[in-house]
Amino acid sequence: MTAEAPPPPGPWRQAMRGLARNRASMAALAVLVLITLSCVLAPLYARDIARTDPFTSNVAGSIMLDGHEVDIMQPNDNPLHLGLSPIGPTGHAAYLLGADSQGRDVAARMLYGGRNSLLISSCAAVLCLILAAAAGIAAGFFGGLVDAVLSRLMDIMWAVPVYLFAISLSIVTVSQGLKLGPFVVEADSLLIPIVIIALVYVPYAARPIRGRVLALRQAEFVTAARCLGVPRWRIVLFDILPNVTTTLVVLGPLLMALSLLAESALSFLSIGVQAPAASWGTIIQDGEGLIYTRPMVAIAPGLAIVLVVLALNILGDGLRDALDVRDAARRSS
Repeated sequence: MTAEAPPPPGPWRQAMRGLARNRASMAALAVLVLITLSCVLAPLYARDIARTDPFTSNVAGSIMLDGHEVDIMQPNDNPLHLGLSPIGPTGHAAYLLGADSQGRDVAARMLYGGRNSLLISSCAAVLCLILAAAAGIAAGFFGGLVDAVLSRLMDIMWAVPVYLFAISLSIVTVSQGLKLGPFVVEADSLLIPIVIIALVYVPYAARPIRGRVLALRQAEFVTAARCLGVPRWRIVLFDILPNVTTTLVVLGPLLMALSLLAESALSFLSIGVQAPAASWGTIIQDGEGLIYTRPMVAIAPGLAIVLVVLALNILGDGLRDALDVRDAARRSS
């Protein structure tokens, strides 16, 4: 008896194999994992390594460097030594990247800020995909009046510049909080930037989803299901949604990158993450006044944003190539 041939791998397993062969995508994924783990371990770094509280002002404090006590706030490097500037990068565990104008450890604040920035951007991307999938599937599958209303609503949102729309919503919610019936969200809650950023990017994700659903609606398996009298909700859940999943997966990293940029911009303008919490955007704002004396305060979080956005874009390109059916067919032939 001849042994039966193993079943061919499924499309998702093939896609993951294709992604694993993409060295650039794997390097980008490794960078994202490393940055995420570093931010998750922020309390451990602040407590056991830097031994500092990144949320408490320490302008009168000092640290030990190479056996010498060094003030955190030091005289300016001018002929008269007027004014004080925070200590620069020390190269040691304590104040590795220096201090900000309040004498707080920049490295520890960066890790804590990264937790909020990554949390907001990832949650905003997921919420945006959920809302965009609901709007795109409804518009593409049901058509008619539903499509007309949702498409015009998306066009109106699309016509308003993203950052102007986000800033307008943020100004209102930061000053008053968010009240949805019996639910009240405080002005300093991270839910506010998550919801705002998710809303402003819904039109950008809903359009490609709607286009994909319009093509699927004419597919033979959907037509056969309709002829058999299958309820619409079952067609949407079991025929349309699984075939839109690849589009959602590809859009995920791109939306997270856009959300991270939007969150950083809003926090830099003081209408995103509110004190005493920190994000990469608020740390850049802290370093704005020190750009000529202690540039690392603003440069370090800026580089972190660049690295994460670049890694997300490379990973998104890798996912798109791995999930492209036509490209996969060419590779297998």
